[in-house]
Amino acid sequence: MTVLVRDLRPDDPADVAAFTRVRHRALPFILWTPEAVVHRLVHTHPDARSRSLVAEEDGEVIGTAQIGLVHDSPEPGQAFLNVYVHPERLRHGAGGLLVRTAEEYLTREGATKLYAWVLDGPAHLAFAERHGYERRRAAYFLRLDLANAALPPLWSPPPGVELRTAADFADDPRPLFALDAETVADEPGDVDIEFTDYEIWLAETWRHPLLDRELTTVAVVDGRPAAFSVAYTDGTRYATAMTGTVRHRRGRGLAKLAKTASLHRARAAGYTEALTGNDTDNGPMLAINKWLGYEICATEVRHVRALG
Repeated sequence: MTVLVRDLRPDDPADVAAFTRVRHRALPFILWTPEAVVHRLVHTHPDARSRSLVAEEDGEVIGTAQIGLVHDSPEPGQAFLNVYVHPERLRHGAGGLLVRTAEEYLTREGATKLYAWVLDGPAHLAFAERHGYERRRAAYFLRLDLANAALPPLWSPPPGVELRTAADFADDPRPLFALDAETVADEPGDVDIEFTDYEIWLAETWRHPLLDRELTTVAVVDGRPAAFSVAYTDGTRYATAMTGTVRHRRGRGLAKLAKTASLHRARAAGYTEALTGNDTDNGPMLAINKWLGYEICATEVRHVRALG
């Protein structure tokens, strides 16, 4: 049987659906929909040189990759490749061919350092090591049984604090852009990221098909967004994409308040499962999620390979 690698065909619903199925089987802790897969490919900044690849075996999609340059980093040459193969089709050569194809392309595009997430399992870690990737930090996937969890009671905001939703900023989301830019800059990571282009943020983030503006909850202090918990939904599941607070408002429990409120409203809307993720060294958010009842369900390990 022959395995080949090609670009995802975003205009082919069957191809996109196959990509989505493989991603869901390989990584069920993240929300994957055909609309989100196409959105990421089509709306990522052109400077990212983004591509989505599939590995086919006799016409069946068995592996996937999303690759590109980290265009919004102040340090040039940073790139990413995240390869996931259907768990029942491992050791057919798809993963290795996807990695080689991605590396050749990214090298031509000027990449000097490649970052990849790898599931924390013996076979996955050994695969990364064989291809020259070194372990770095780790991150947890967490799950909350929203239907049966005893959520902490929702308390009233302190004086001067108002809870609103992202939908309240539909006419002018720029204040949320500023909040997102500051919190992302302080998020643990290997590559520094700077949000400077509002129009790109609108296309990539604000108009993301999974963004649930009604469940995304914002703590507003003195009329300005100070903390938020960003909610993604796919019709059946709820996931937190980001929770954070601006620097000068931290230590007041605003992020905890926003996330708690969002979870209560998600359960009231009928969602029964909540997902999120945290770096293993992000103590404050891990403590909040433990307090909310989340449990670790899987771990990924960040890997890096230097080129040249």
